[in-house]
Amino acid sequence: MAAKDGDGWAHCERGHRHWGVHGASGLLAVHHDAAGTPHVLMQERAVWSHHGGTWGLPGGALDSHEDPITGALREAGEEAALTGDGLRVQGVYLDDHGGWSFSTVIAEAAALLDAAPANSESADLRWLTPEQIAAKNLHPGFAETWPAISRALSPLVVVLDVANIVGARSEHGWWKDRAGAAAKLVAEVRALATGGLRDLPGEIPDLERWFPRFVMVVEGAARGVSPLPGVSVVSAPGLGDDAVVQAVRDVPPGERVLVVTADRGLRERVTALGAMVTGPRWLLSQL
Repeated sequence: MAAKDGDGWAHCERGHRHWGVHGASGLLAVHHDAAGTPHVLMQERAVWSHHGGTWGLPGGALDSHEDPITGALREAGEEAALTGDGLRVQGVYLDDHGGWSFSTVIAEAAALLDAAPANSESADLRWLTPEQIAAKNLHPGFAETWPAISRALSPLVVVLDVANIVGARSEHGWWKDRAGAAAKLVAEVRALATGGLRDLPGEIPDLERWFPRFVMVVEGAARGVSPLPGVSVVSAPGLGDDAVVQAVRDVPPGERVLVVTADRGLRERVTALGAMVTGPRWLLSQL
């Protein structure tokens, strides 16, 4: 295993030639403004490079020891002078050609981060809206995947009705230690936040992995359960249902919300606010 040991050409089962012996990945940084409009950091490739003069994402060949996220962040540093600060990975889209694949790492940007060509592979870097992207001469690979990826630009927030989920789990004696049962669920959800989610319900776009923000609403005896990195905990001052509804209202424009609960009345309240819903069984199957 060595740096740049992935440099080289590979052929896929479609008969195409691609750069990257071990596959490749790129970083799609996206920032949503106050109105919820997405802005994507796009790279104009140097004229001498493969598909030079086209617009796509900072990215390149993966080293043999790298996962797609590590590789995409490294390439963004090398080509766009991005350090990774102010970026939060929210999902990975896999474009599998058979024997070769390209992973698009979608990362939420806290602002329109400063970016500039950092090596000879980049001719220009700009934050563009989807409408502006459509007007550009796009890299063929990016142009093929953009219709699917563009549906996944919005970050995902998963709001958990903890009391309802713990009750649905029906572990022996959970009602005697509601705080302990809630704390156990927080720890398990932390593992999901780290490893990512697959097979999401409803109309959520299909990614190889989603890395949502988790908001866990606790009530009653479970109040005071501590959060963990990647998982925030809201202690309901009154009814848990009201706190779940408020958590949905607090999600910024441009983000999608999935509420996990089996409570029929609560489901009606959050869907009226535009949230998607699914039952505890879906979450428990992921743990």
